[in-house]
Amino acid sequence: MNKPFYISTSIAYASSKPHIGNSYEAVLADAIARYKRLVGYDVYFQTGTDEHGEKIETKALEAGLKPQEYVDEISLEVRRIWDCLNVSYDKFVRTTNPAHEEIVQKIFKKLYDQGDIYKGKYEGLYCTPCESFWTESQAVDNKCPDCGREVHKASEEAYFLKLSNYTDRLIKYIEEHPHFIEPESRKNEIMNNFIKPGLQDLCISRSSFDWGIKVPIDDKHVIYVWLDALANYITFLGYDPEKSKDFSKYWPADLHLIGKDILRFHTIYWPCILMALDLPLPKEIFGHPWLLFGNDKMSKSKGNIVYADDLVQKFGVDAIRYYMLHEIPFASDGTFTYELLIDKVNADLANVLGNLVNRTISMAHKYFNGIVEEPGENTDIDNELINFVLSVPSKIDEKMNEYRIADAIDECLEIFRKCNKYIDDTCPWLLAKDENGIDRLKTVIYNLLEAIRHASVLLSAFLPDASKKIFKQLNTTNSDYASLSNFTGMDYGIVLNNPEPIFMRIDKETVLNELHR
Repeated sequence: MNKPFYISTSIAYASSKPHIGNSYEAVLADAIARYKRLVGYDVYFQTGTDEHGEKIETKALEAGLKPQEYVDEISLEVRRIWDCLNVSYDKFVRTTNPAHEEIVQKIFKKLYDQGDIYKGKYEGLYCTPCESFWTESQAVDNKCPDCGREVHKASEEAYFLKLSNYTDRLIKYIEEHPHFIEPESRKNEIMNNFIKPGLQDLCISRSSFDWGIKVPIDDKHVIYVWLDALANYITFLGYDPEKSKDFSKYWPADLHLIGKDILRFHTIYWPCILMALDLPLPKEIFGHPWLLFGNDKMSKSKGNIVYADDLVQKFGVDAIRYYMLHEIPFASDGTFTYELLIDKVNADLANVLGNLVNRTISMAHKYFNGIVEEPGENTDIDNELINFVLSVPSKIDEKMNEYRIADAIDECLEIFRKCNKYIDDTCPWLLAKDENGIDRLKTVIYNLLEAIRHASVLLSAFLPDASKKIFKQLNTTNSDYASLSNFTGMDYGIVLNNPEPIFMRIDKETVLNELHR
């Protein structure tokens, strides 16, 4: 039986259409999920939308809609964008799902009954966009330390979760599990700035608005977002609190992939909730960096919002996936500009990848009518290419186990680069002119086709559409990971399909002029 692997994104807040920065997380998770499936894991990949809260209630009112109508529209839009980016989720969840709401109420009641929740009064500063409470000392010039927007004083009756009961236990757990929070810089920030100074009890209900799950013991209150939204990782897996077969199979999650701005909620609140429920903690929580527009975080107020579906329509899905996956550093923010996107597509995808596939299949048609010929004896230069190609899967596996996706893609692209050099070194066009060079030419073309097949298998985790197009031209279905253990995957005698461009060069000046009109 294949080993299970549970990966989740945070659930997108259903207040507005997600921009490319929000979409980055879904594509990142998808690449990891696809890779794990490729190498043989039984993957469960969950994403979805977070649909309760004051901000949504306000937005719905402004739009002249009921909150449920409003989130129905936004959730559908999120799912549409994830689909257009080829995000291969196994389950898309919504927190307005009645089954989720019922289980969240059961969780609240369980924690209340065992003394982990108590009723009190909250007084402090509140940020509506972030739905977060802050103390006077945490606010920066009367602004939210997370988003930089104005906070206002709030005072209301509320239920609280006794986070303070779990401070020592949480510190001990993090210290004993060095990879629980990644990357290391994020872990140090969470430990030193939030946990070690001592945890304050967490407000987990609100009474100043209605759009939320009712507190089961007090219908004047709705359950606050952090208990409601965070619980999605277990409620849709079958925690009821009777555990289903799927829950027993996949929990604890192998990876929660989240933005660094909500790391605090996932590495403090969520572990404490799980400890209170006597459930194991996720194996790893990875706080990924942001995708910035130029040097700024994307926001409507700055007018620098870019939407993924618009980019896909303009440049193609794999061009956008490539930029997202390859151009965001492991532990620091990445930058998006149209100029950088076009340069990377032209340099890496059109010149290196697309050019190689087109050249190779065109030569196979020109010299052998598209028939895959049996190779002859390999020389040192052939063995050098073959040995390199056979070494790449283990290198990629090492990178992917550390979630260094950009580095993994580089390893894959290096196959295409080596093949282009191999063409320059072997000069197939000269072999074709020499009647004694035909057997040698068969070997060169075969090695190129087989190297491309290997690269395309690996590429399927990152650029699935491009991989499918290459396999169509190769006219082979030999695309499983096990086939990478040898260099004989292109069957002799099959006829290649006609070459078609995988990635076209983009006319930078023309496209930028169109975009800036």
